[in-house]
Amino acid sequence: MSAFKSDFLRVMSERGFIHHISDETGLDQLFAKETVTAYIGFDATAKSLHAGSLIQIMMLHWLQQTGHRPIALMGGGTSMIGDPSFKDEARKLLTPADIEDNLAGIRRNFAPYLTFGSGPNDAIMVNNADWLMEINYVNFLRDVGRHFSVNRMLAFDSVKLRLDREQSLSFLEFNYMILQAYDFVELYKRQGCRLQMGGSDQWGNIVNGIDLGHRMENAQLYALTTPLLTTSSGAKMGKSASGAVWLDAEMLSPYEFWQYWRNTEDADVGRFLKLYTTLALDEVARMAALGGSEINEAKKVLATEITAMLHGREAAEKASETARKTFEEGVTAETLPTVEVDGAALEAGIGILSLLVTAGLAGSNGEARRHIHGGAVRLNDQPISDDRRMVTPRDLSPENVAKLSLGKKKHVLVRPA
Repeated sequence: MSAFKSDFLRVMSERGFIHHISDETGLDQLFAKETVTAYIGFDATAKSLHAGSLIQIMMLHWLQQTGHRPIALMGGGTSMIGDPSFKDEARKLLTPADIEDNLAGIRRNFAPYLTFGSGPNDAIMVNNADWLMEINYVNFLRDVGRHFSVNRMLAFDSVKLRLDREQSLSFLEFNYMILQAYDFVELYKRQGCRLQMGGSDQWGNIVNGIDLGHRMENAQLYALTTPLLTTSSGAKMGKSASGAVWLDAEMLSPYEFWQYWRNTEDADVGRFLKLYTTLALDEVARMAALGGSEINEAKKVLATEITAMLHGREAAEKASETARKTFEEGVTAETLPTVEVDGAALEAGIGILSLLVTAGLAGSNGEARRHIHGGAVRLNDQPISDDRRMVTPRDLSPENVAKLSLGKKKHVLVRPA
């Protein structure tokens, strides 16, 4: 479809969110004539969502900004099973207490992006445990299960992948797609929800819901999926060398979050500005066209805008200023203490174990070694795995400092005396 009439789909198209739509014309007409309720599901597999979920959260944000009503569906029920889509093995089963604890954390992730309330386009948060935990199994098989073809389910890529790799797919997991389809029907009945959105790996599950809605309620439902994003080098979104890029400030500091986006590859800057910020598209185009060292300024804008949406403008500006002082001026930023080492010793090479102790990041060489073997130590944001690594002047930045990190929140600048 060349051009959308509705504001929401036009924004989605212009900013690169659309992979597939089940019925472009029908959905565009629906958005153009009424307030549409749409949802995205989030399973409670951790205490926070990470940056890989931001594309979905931004879709809900734009949905609300263009006058429609978003639903953030919490998978309190489906998390008891776990989505097998494109996984090589079954997920670890969570206890109800684990799930409730995770849900409490995830709910906080949405507050910066959505306005919740009872107004016509205020966002709502719903937990599918409200209906899934009340299901009578025999009734469910009779009323819902009869509408599903096992032959068709086996043809979905998410299932074929597991079977082709000869990885066992349990009956428990096989039921996941039925439950997700049923969620769509329940949200249609309870909230008038007409659209489910998600990543392209969810296409089969969403289409199942559309089909079930038609069979059970004679309802016209819709699907919209986004491309599955990776960086230009093929890295998975939301993962860094040191682990997941969490949205919760207690699990990853705003400074570390800012740094993740500041390290965006040159080729991804324009695409990420479109997807993860609300900057005007002409400004995005201007920054994406920058070349050479100027692209670094666009990366700083990208990092600051994304961090500001999540953690607030003040935290974003503070993170930007910390980075500027650290790496551009070579002076001590408030959040990054400095330790001086003997210049002659550095010329000869200082062992990483000794440096961790000198910097106060470990109490002994043995403790320092355990940190390294545990993957917790980084030098200039690069992981260190060799406990015999020597630090020399080659590790210093142009500003004559090296950044030594333990975990996600402890950082020390090392400079020669």
